[in-house]
Amino acid sequence: MSGTSKVVAKSLSAKEIGSAVVDCGLYDGGKRLGGRIELETALQQAAACTDGFVWIGLHDASPDVIETVGEHFRLHPLAIEDAIHAHQRPKLETFGNSLLLVLKTARYIDSEDLVEIGEVLMFVGANFVVTVRHGQGSPLHDLREDLEAHPDLLRLGPSSVLYAVADRVVDDYAGVIDGFEVDIEEVEAEVFSGSGTNPAERIYRLKREVLEFRRAVTPLIVPIQRLTESQTGLPLDPRTGDYFRDVQDHLVRDSERIHGFDEILAGVLQANLAQLTVRDNQDLRKISAWVAIIAVPTMIVGIYGMNFAYMPELRWRFGYPLVLAIILIVCAALHRRFKLIGWL
Repeated sequence: MSGTSKVVAKSLSAKEIGSAVVDCGLYDGGKRLGGRIELETALQQAAACTDGFVWIGLHDASPDVIETVGEHFRLHPLAIEDAIHAHQRPKLETFGNSLLLVLKTARYIDSEDLVEIGEVLMFVGANFVVTVRHGQGSPLHDLREDLEAHPDLLRLGPSSVLYAVADRVVDDYAGVIDGFEVDIEEVEAEVFSGSGTNPAERIYRLKREVLEFRRAVTPLIVPIQRLTESQTGLPLDPRTGDYFRDVQDHLVRDSERIHGFDEILAGVLQANLAQLTVRDNQDLRKISAWVAIIAVPTMIVGIYGMNFAYMPELRWRFGYPLVLAIILIVCAALHRRFKLIGWL
């Protein structure tokens, strides 16, 4: 362990590491021992306890900080690489006596119809938990305080932290789903309001965000399913299986609702396109009707504008009023007819 401490000291200063470490706490028997502890002695202190473990939280840490912490806790190089590069799919992987769970956080920005996707990577061993959070979604500071207020759950060790973080991330999906629900209802009302607007751009944008959100939620079902089962080789307390089953139920329900949003938006988009087609047809009918009406005076005036020497009614006193009357009568008759058939 002393060699590892030297790596930490040489790689980065305590100030650089401290700026990325949100908290570093030591727990034993369901209680937190003291306040924030130093990274260099974290594992040593955890090993000295009966059922102790250390929980360190990082937020938007630099690659150097993540690599330094990973080396300190002897994390697998591939796991450290995942944490540095982020943008991983939700997954559960085992590396020797530790595991890596990748969760996608999400928060809905209603003013922009936008889902902001973040990421939480959790490294769990027999006596440590390292959480690496990227993005603003699902802050974990309040979660730590809530978990510390439940010593019976915290007594389960690192498994309790794994459950609590997964539960918080999945619970936060509900707020995103509610935001989608409101915006989709607004789009539906706009499409069927008869106002003549075209919200196609907003529908496409919502469909894209729903798809992005679905990619964050649905792949997590399988990893959570694995955590509900008895998995040999995982540093987990088997008593947490029931807790993870509750998370899985919520996750499956959320996934079904998201799938429903996608189908609703597809239907709304088709309805909007159908209305645009009908509207275009109505416009064409109106244009055709007015063209037909205008054709009557155009034809009659064109005939009498040919300037032949001998044409009927050219010298008749009532010829001009009669032609005007015929034009008005025919145009009025055509206008009435087009009104009756719905073209005007």
